[in-house]
Amino acid sequence: MFFDPMYLVFALPGLALALWASFMTKSTFSKYSEIGVRSGYSGADAAKRMLNASGIYDVQIEQIDGFLSDHYDPTNKTLRLSSNVFNSRSLSAIGVACHEAGHAIQHAKSYYWLGLRTALVPATNISSWLSYIVIMLGFVLHSQQFILFGAAIFSMAVLFSIVTLPVEWDASARAKVQMVVAGIVTEGEAKDAGKVLNAAFMTYVAAAVSSLLTLAYYLLRSGIFNSRD
Repeated sequence: MFFDPMYLVFALPGLALALWASFMTKSTFSKYSEIGVRSGYSGADAAKRMLNASGIYDVQIEQIDGFLSDHYDPTNKTLRLSSNVFNSRSLSAIGVACHEAGHAIQHAKSYYWLGLRTALVPATNISSWLSYIVIMLGFVLHSQQFILFGAAIFSMAVLFSIVTLPVEWDASARAKVQMVVAGIVTEGEAKDAGKVLNAAFMTYVAAAVSSLLTLAYYLLRSGIFNSRD
């Protein structure tokens, strides 16, 4: 099998950052999942209260399986919370639930970056697997043109990962403020719940860095940096 040692130079930093971010997210979530909120609200309660406080009443809140599989689906206005968030009355659950409610508020207020990310989803889903096929053909055929074309396709996934950053940061920023305004947590509790969100945000930073480094590697192998024309 073909293996390029140079790939490790680009891949390892992103991988190390991703592993660190994943560890921090899980450990921070675990730490604050042991601390209950004084209000006694569950994650589902908190999400609903935050939405209602923002004048939003048409978002469905559902329970799903999976650890930290929580997400908001703008296509049908559904906020899906994992079981360890939906039912839990911990600071971790409140933070995650309010973060996802933040996405629903973004949607209701037509937040530009969320709209752009949603619009990029179909193209990103296609480019993610198509780019690897084209690039692999480029390596097999020793065709720099194929590799460059594959890199151009892969750039859609890179763009998606970059656009995701302001979307996730803004949702957390809204959650940190609104969870206090809505009476879900105290200011002190909000700081601790915010630590969970800060750790989770680093996973998106790691994904963006990894995708950028991967694109840089593909461009290097396409020969574009060696062009003198």
